[in-house]
Amino acid sequence: MRWQENDRSKNVDDRRGQSSTRRIGGGIGIGAIILALLALFFGGDPMAVLQNASQSAPAQSQTQPVDLEKREDYALGEFVKVVLKETEDVWNTQFPAQLGRNYQEPVLVLYDRATTSACGSASSATGPFYCPGDQKIYIDLSFYEELQTRFGASGDFAMAYIVAHEVAHHIQYLLDITTQVEQQKRRMSKTQANEMSVRLELQADYLAGVWAHHGQKMKGFLEEGDLEEAVNAAAAVGDDRIQMKSRGYVVPDGFTHGTSEQRMRWFKKGLMSGKLQDGDTFGTDNL
Repeated sequence: MRWQENDRSKNVDDRRGQSSTRRIGGGIGIGAIILALLALFFGGDPMAVLQNASQSAPAQSQTQPVDLEKREDYALGEFVKVVLKETEDVWNTQFPAQLGRNYQEPVLVLYDRATTSACGSASSATGPFYCPGDQKIYIDLSFYEELQTRFGASGDFAMAYIVAHEVAHHIQYLLDITTQVEQQKRRMSKTQANEMSVRLELQADYLAGVWAHHGQKMKGFLEEGDLEEAVNAAAAVGDDRIQMKSRGYVVPDGFTHGTSEQRMRWFKKGLMSGKLQDGDTFGTDNL
């Protein structure tokens, strides 16, 4: 993918390398000192008052400055920022053109090992995800290595597909699809709820394909082999392939993201169509 000279997104909260040191208590205020003096005056224990005030004071954190350019994943971080900007350019154009409304850009959070989100704690084991609670995408860039070594999906456009897929979940949230699906899942059996999750994920794959369709028309950023990398990545994270790798067998009722074949097919469909209206994975029996 041609990207080095392209613009980076400004909607990035880069938390990589940030280490916080926390201490119990945020110090002792003047109010606590006055209470201690009163305790001394009336025969109480002033040290007990001060100790209690110190323990109940809010915790404080200090963040150490980080030189991102010295990190091994610096180039990958820059690449992801470029991809996010490419999604912004496409959807800021296609939302008015196809839906008659403006696009609201999400924030991408880059982090190491663990961080917090409105959806709870995030860790490298979680993998990339979108949180509707704060409309942010969370990615630990070590996932790229896992994508290559564990899933066998190499190439920069494989990572671009992952970013585009998570942005697609943001689009589903903006269109109220996510909320409707979650409401329906609460009234369903586990098997039925899993199927709804599959349909939601396949639609995100389709939307990632729509992005690639218009991104290529607008920017011409695709190089030879890029689409194969994206398709391979879509196949690599199929439920059937993941279950076979981790369990040695496949349980279709436990699928939540779709099979490798389904994920490839819906991505390709979005790539060929470029139309949002053709991505209704909920209104078809042929997933």
